[in-house]
Amino acid sequence: MANQKVETAVLDTAHVGDIRGALGTIRHDDIELRQGWKQRFKTLLAILGPGLIVMVGDNDAGAFSTYAQAGQNYGTSLLWTLCLLIPVLYVNQEMVLRLGAVTGVGHARLILERFGKFWGAFSAIDLFILNALTIVTEFIGISLGMDFLGVPKVAGVCLAAVFIMLSASTGDFRRFERFSLILVVGSLVLVPIFVMVHPPLTQVSHDFLVPQMPTGGKLSDVMLVIIGIVGTTVAPWQLFFQQSYVIDKRITPRFIKYERADLWLGIVLVVIGAVAMISFTAALFGGRPELGHFQDAGAVATGFAKYYGRVPGVLFAIALIDASIIGAMAVSLSTAYALGDVLSLKHSLHRKPGDAKGFYAMYCGLIALAAALVLLPGVPLGLLTNAVQTLAGVLLPSATVFLLILCNDKDVLGPWVNNRVTNLLTAVVVAVLVLLSIILTAAVVFPDMSGETITDILISGGVVGLVIAIAVNVLHAREEADRSIPKQERKIDLKALYSWRMAPLTKLPTMVLSQRNRLWMGVLRVYLVVAMGMVIYRVIQVALI
Repeated sequence: MANQKVETAVLDTAHVGDIRGALGTIRHDDIELRQGWKQRFKTLLAILGPGLIVMVGDNDAGAFSTYAQAGQNYGTSLLWTLCLLIPVLYVNQEMVLRLGAVTGVGHARLILERFGKFWGAFSAIDLFILNALTIVTEFIGISLGMDFLGVPKVAGVCLAAVFIMLSASTGDFRRFERFSLILVVGSLVLVPIFVMVHPPLTQVSHDFLVPQMPTGGKLSDVMLVIIGIVGTTVAPWQLFFQQSYVIDKRITPRFIKYERADLWLGIVLVVIGAVAMISFTAALFGGRPELGHFQDAGAVATGFAKYYGRVPGVLFAIALIDASIIGAMAVSLSTAYALGDVLSLKHSLHRKPGDAKGFYAMYCGLIALAAALVLLPGVPLGLLTNAVQTLAGVLLPSATVFLLILCNDKDVLGPWVNNRVTNLLTAVVVAVLVLLSIILTAAVVFPDMSGETITDILISGGVVGLVIAIAVNVLHAREEADRSIPKQERKIDLKALYSWRMAPLTKLPTMVLSQRNRLWMGVLRVYLVVAMGMVIYRVIQVALI
């Protein structure tokens, strides 16, 4: 234990030192137990940031478009998807925050080191392409918001791009986090819009808690929206961002419980925002000519001005711009962090641009490229936005599989490996996500499939997935060596637990995948090819209609 505490796998020396959060500081040598609620609250304030930023950043321009489309086309009938995604959000993000605090190494680098060059390259390239497209959607959101407010497109997009670049390029981590938390607070502008429109709370509560399928529309279109909701609510970039941001903030195992609280606060905010958007959009267009004819988020702002006055329209446009900025910052950073990890570059917001040229060049380059693409004439903005969210939903199972295996790797997490409940929940999540993609494929091939059929498939597939997950968990959750150790001897004292860190990557034994894991990795490759192909095919179909 003592050796691992001193010699860790941290790749950038800037990732070690005092925690200098937006709302407080914790010295690197501060290992005292917190006594009383005041000390714990001060510690929580210092830790707050990663969970809030990654969650609120997820309610970005793509989310505005996806949630607005769900509300305008299908009312509040799809609110239940958000309720089901709450445990998915927590399980996935809790695993990456644990990986970040314990290992000190970013998600992309861990995949490269533990799974080999093929999956490492796939992970990095996949993340880069999807994130680049996602950043384009953020500037689409900025453009639509600025247009409603009367700001010229070129001027608005260029000013926003410069603003986003400068926000992360000061070399001061605390300054960046304070600015990000201001944007987090700005996301609450959605609440007064909800109050102004006042959707029926009884209907909203019912549809949030009771699963149902919309009565109108083609099944394939509905499934595209559902997978888009999954993709925008639980996006792959979130995994990479939070793990790296926890590392850059210098959070260690000592403060994992506080970071979990930070994550829960973020989940509450993201769900409130998502429910508000679907609900007030449903109320805005319900019974009106625009019902079922979603265009883009800009048209939603116009609808507010048309039916409720200029004020809610302006507030919606401001919320859209706010969300797009924080989304662009977080997604760009997740990419720069990941590539910095893989390429062994200096990659920290604690460093000045001159001291981490490659890191800031990637961050600023992605933003400049996205802004330029949005300014090109003839780009199908609304279609591109929804397509990106759907692709994110399809790619999420692969990211979750990597995450699950890493969090059961004792050389990586030691005493912090997943427990049986987490493994069970994650296995069910992967099964459901794959099932949704299979249903999308079936809906494309059989467009006349009924809502009852899809409900039956979801229920039966969920039961089968649960049974398989339980069986696998019971048979393989613990290694034989662990089962031979009495329970009382497996306990570890808190001091040792909090000081445990992963050894340097060069000293880790090679991970040997079991035949079972190799089989699933092969199936995963086939799934990705087929599912992505069907999504692209369906998006092209929609574009040609």
